[in-house]
Amino acid sequence: MITVNPDGKIMVRRCLVTLRPFRLFVLGIGFFTLCFLMTSLGGQFSTRRLGDSPFTIRTEVMGGPESRGVLRKMSDLLELMVKRMDALARLENGSELHRAGGDLHFPADRMPPGAGLMERIQAIAQNVSDIAVKVDQILRHSLLLHSKVSEGRRDQCEAPSDPKFPDCSGKVEWMRARWTSDPCYAFFGVDGTECSFLIYLSEVEWFCPPLPWRNQTAAQRASKPLPKVQAVFRSNLSHLLDLMGSGKESLIFMKKRTKRLTAQWVLAAQRLAQKLGATWRDQKQILVHIGFLTEESGDVFSPRVLKGGPLGEMVQWADILAALYVLGHGLRVTVSLKELQSNLGVPPGRGSCPLTIPLPFDLIYTDYHGLQQMKQHMGLSFKKYRCRIRVIDTFGTEPAYNHEEYATLHGYRTNWGYWNLNPKQFMTMFPHTPDNSFMGFVSEELNETEKQLIKGGKASNMAVVYGKEANIWKLQGKEKFLGILNKYMEIHGTVYYESQRPPEVPAFVKNHGLLPQPEFQQLLRKAKLFIGFGFPYEGPAPLEAIANGCIFLQSRFSPPHSSLNHEFFRGKPTSREVFSQHPYAENFIGKPHVWTVDYNNSEEFEAAIKAIMTTQVDPYLPYEYTCEGMLERIHAYIQHQDFCTSPGPAQPGAHAPQSPFVLAPNATHLEWAQNASLTLGAWPPVNSLRAWLAVPGRACTDTCLDHGLICEPSFFPFLNSQDAFLKLQVPCDSTESEMNHLYPAFAQPGQECYLQKEPLLFSCAGSNTKYRRLCPCRDFRKGQVALCQGCL
Repeated sequence: MITVNPDGKIMVRRCLVTLRPFRLFVLGIGFFTLCFLMTSLGGQFSTRRLGDSPFTIRTEVMGGPESRGVLRKMSDLLELMVKRMDALARLENGSELHRAGGDLHFPADRMPPGAGLMERIQAIAQNVSDIAVKVDQILRHSLLLHSKVSEGRRDQCEAPSDPKFPDCSGKVEWMRARWTSDPCYAFFGVDGTECSFLIYLSEVEWFCPPLPWRNQTAAQRASKPLPKVQAVFRSNLSHLLDLMGSGKESLIFMKKRTKRLTAQWVLAAQRLAQKLGATWRDQKQILVHIGFLTEESGDVFSPRVLKGGPLGEMVQWADILAALYVLGHGLRVTVSLKELQSNLGVPPGRGSCPLTIPLPFDLIYTDYHGLQQMKQHMGLSFKKYRCRIRVIDTFGTEPAYNHEEYATLHGYRTNWGYWNLNPKQFMTMFPHTPDNSFMGFVSEELNETEKQLIKGGKASNMAVVYGKEANIWKLQGKEKFLGILNKYMEIHGTVYYESQRPPEVPAFVKNHGLLPQPEFQQLLRKAKLFIGFGFPYEGPAPLEAIANGCIFLQSRFSPPHSSLNHEFFRGKPTSREVFSQHPYAENFIGKPHVWTVDYNNSEEFEAAIKAIMTTQVDPYLPYEYTCEGMLERIHAYIQHQDFCTSPGPAQPGAHAPQSPFVLAPNATHLEWAQNASLTLGAWPPVNSLRAWLAVPGRACTDTCLDHGLICEPSFFPFLNSQDAFLKLQVPCDSTESEMNHLYPAFAQPGQECYLQKEPLLFSCAGSNTKYRRLCPCRDFRKGQVALCQGCL
């Protein structure tokens, strides 16, 4: 053990205190230098990707003269620092010894602290110098190899001139200037070299041809489709409840609804299984992304669930999830942007690059919010896979608003349209226009015993008002017709309030506050009348009331509400005119279950109330809004709707070898000839086509309904030829092809026939007094307007 006298200890401690700043400075410089060296070398080596040649990525940077120059400068700098620090240490130690007065004597085995430290620094400097020499030798060797390899690959790392890839050279130019604009390019291995650009543009994107010296085996293996699996109906929905997640009031509401309807879903699945028999059903992998519930979109619905906010969207989404799950498909549910990115395989960055993997889902159900989120984060993959997307769209999107160029040029551009999808990819809550697919929802179905109990327990003088939010009661003039109603009936409300009665609700209204769904159903089962104030439009509540034996009374709109005259519809991608609060109830159900009157006409309103009090109705629910009806409809869509590989429409004016049309015996319309061949893959089947020439100013939607049929936009391509006009004996002095959502059509005066140039603009909606539109119609299944007789 070494001993030191007290004076020695004090003196060493003083020396350490004196040298502490110096030691910290020296140690800091040495640590910084080592970190800088290791980061520089390690960073350059780490940027290489596995599987790539070490001479095609980053070798220009590693092996350049500037790299060896940096190493030499670092070595020279370290030697200079050592010399200066050595002189500084000697000077400082000398002054310290002078202050000690010469009385201090160091033992033979105890040197001043600065001496040992200087030896260590010199050793570090020597090690760095040795490393620099070795790295320089490695870099010289790599440069030599690179020069040999580059001679054989210089031409292969230049943008090829291939007519099949006309955009390749332009994309390479863009990458040179902008590859650092998004970190996702570096994620895929782009590092600023020509080879990395070409590898990315040929293997990640598809603007350049594959490079012959790259291994393409992995990419070929990945594209092999998975074997098909049969979908099997499910009867246990507990796993679906887990998939739906928790933590949001909206999700809690949806799960409660699904639980309550489980028995009806199971019974409906059994009925549909019997109807389909041994029909093979492909199991699809489906992603359901509810965009309006994400935090990024604001999620305005969840906080309002318990305050009387609109629940129509959540009712529909809950039923969509249940239907997809019961039908036996693979399901993934996301309600956050992070979950969406993870399930899609979105690369890190700002959304400029394609997905890291082929899309693992056959179908994606989302809404407009989710559609926007996917476009922002999927890069070019959005365009590649958008044919698999189904957009749940409450009010519908007409073709004129969907086609971006046409909407921009003709004043149809809104905040919600211009997506250039097939209009059938938009799925609505009600069958607004056949241009979109009718998705719908379900209402609770009663058995015969429940129906009889309801009929016996009805109060003939009880009315329930449609509207849970207080602002619905602010309608001007409501006091007048409510006063008339109050003379004949006891009025009940279910308006949300926190501490006191909402001031908008009249004193004679018995307000129950916001009721849970089961209690609200019980209230409807007692009531005779369910009355609407004109808003909200087209919600599920009137169908629930009619299913529970109520008569629905609503206001007639004159003039009809539309985007031209009503703030609620302004900006929505539709020109549809709404003649009442609930057009579906008026047009597809009607009296005695639905009465539509002018609320501003006191005499008409009072007469309707008196008539309703003496009218007896049974509970009624249209088949398409039962669980079985929705399962049948979605099954048909999933098995038959294919917007990715469906055959393209015939070119305008094209003539088939033999016309598939014949003039009907009464010479009013065209029919599909019995001896004409059917188009493979066409759905609905083309033999259900009936073609009518509309009167001027009449839309195809209305024209087909006038004949008890439904307009079918998928049949437009078959009519988009001069032959169809000739068969209808229409005298065409001239025939032209243009982009117009009203074509094909016949214009008077002038005897001009117009064909459609853009397939995405085929539209059942729209009219103009100048044109007689050529309209394709079809039959439909009773109670299932979305499907033709042979569509299932």
